[in-house]
Amino acid sequence: MRNQILSQIIKHTIDSSAHLTPEMALRLITPQCALWSAPPEENPFKDPYWAFYWPGGQATARYILDNKHLVKDRVVLDVGSGCGAGAIAAAMGHARTAVANDIDPVAILASQVNAQLNGVTIATSSEDLVGAACSDCDVVLVGDMLYDEEFADKLFSWLTRLAVQGKLVLIGDPGRHGLTGERRCQLSMLGSFPLLQHTCEENHGYTDAKVWRIKAE
Repeated sequence: MRNQILSQIIKHTIDSSAHLTPEMALRLITPQCALWSAPPEENPFKDPYWAFYWPGGQATARYILDNKHLVKDRVVLDVGSGCGAGAIAAAMGHARTAVANDIDPVAILASQVNAQLNGVTIATSSEDLVGAACSDCDVVLVGDMLYDEEFADKLFSWLTRLAVQGKLVLIGDPGRHGLTGERRCQLSMLGSFPLLQHTCEENHGYTDAKVWRIKAE
């Protein structure tokens, strides 16, 4: 089964560097792929979120690649990792361990494919870690996960606890519903990245994505 899924990933995606981290190649579904416009019944994957490089994930990975000292020799956890870009960026920044964590097992395989494509080694986990102590990690990355208010409440509470415990928690987001004004008051903005034109068009007109750090207060 694993080999079958791997072959499907390779068959239905292409290597893409047309994003904010062009030094990183990722297997993605793009407009050049048949699945881009195929009806759902022809898609061999259920909810292939991992096959798209979402704006917040792009910004987080870009920030890590520009600030490698933040992850060097540290244990980095990329939660809701999707294509694995955050973990791969951390590995490229010489993290001691970079973990791609996603509850979708296909995303885990895609992350492994992408890590190999970039010549780095990452660890993976399909466990639902939201709410876990994560005592072994030093840095937590989250991209594009504040997509609705209910889940954002649970996620943000957990991330805040981790920040209070001394972990560096970075959130990449283009302005989704869950990033409310109240929550932004608990964050420090570290950077803002203009999105490529095609990314803007594919993501409901978002023009930039920001990287935030949760204040450990």
